[in-house]
Amino acid sequence: MSTEARHGTERHRAIADENTILRGQVGSGLHGVTTGADDRDEMGICIEPPEAVIGLEKFEQYMYRTQPDGARSGPGDLDLCVYSLRKWTRLAANGNPSVLLMLWIPDNELTVKSQLGAELQAASEMFVTTQAGQKFLSYLNSQREGLEGTHHRHTNRPELIEQYGFDTKYAYHALRLGMQGIQLVTERKLHLPMVKAHRDALLRVRRGETSLPEVKSWLADLTWSLEHFISTEPLPDTPDWVRINTWLVDMYQRHWRTRGTRSEARLSGAIRNAHNIAVSRSRWR
Repeated sequence: MSTEARHGTERHRAIADENTILRGQVGSGLHGVTTGADDRDEMGICIEPPEAVIGLEKFEQYMYRTQPDGARSGPGDLDLCVYSLRKWTRLAANGNPSVLLMLWIPDNELTVKSQLGAELQAASEMFVTTQAGQKFLSYLNSQREGLEGTHHRHTNRPELIEQYGFDTKYAYHALRLGMQGIQLVTERKLHLPMVKAHRDALLRVRRGETSLPEVKSWLADLTWSLEHFISTEPLPDTPDWVRINTWLVDMYQRHWRTRGTRSEARLSGAIRNAHNIAVSRSRWR
């Protein structure tokens, strides 16, 4: 069974829909470097119910794609992933560049933002560490290997190589990660969408208007700068796991109390309705 199928059941969808605290656009649309041929990527965070945390039910994420498994997404398609808050926090604390975006998505790119979602974004400084900077560097190097063909033997974008002579998407992602990694460790945040000068430069790369030697030279400069700032910026080396865990428990407990109150109100309403119906029927006997 594919990952999408395992995490795309109706139960997964119900958990995500009923408990999402933050959801918005990610990917090239959020960065501001879409070419018009991109799909729409969205990410969300939900607080799964007690039966999926304390009980035996499992929930880590809900995944949905408009395209079937194995088919590449295109313009107008939606790729959605809603993480449980526990899984998202684990990934974010380890410095995953993709999930960290959620901390700085502007309101105009959000489709869901609850009070707890706002509190999550306000807690961004907990996740900015030297380890996060190193993770950006690691992801950059992985994209560079794809660009240079030193690790990834195959690409699913041969049309880019045929058109431009190299995979411009690998190039774009590597450069973006360098820019954003430097920004994260020096400013303790990410600007989303990216600043205009960066957007324009990356769009030129995506359109094949920047040569491969220029890309490699630029990437070498960004790599050196990112390594320099990782080693010199006064950031915590690793996350404060005790603090993060305390915050996480509080978020879950408050959401569950609110959820329980709503459930109790619905149950009380149903009981009252049943009682009223019974009383009404007894009067007609």
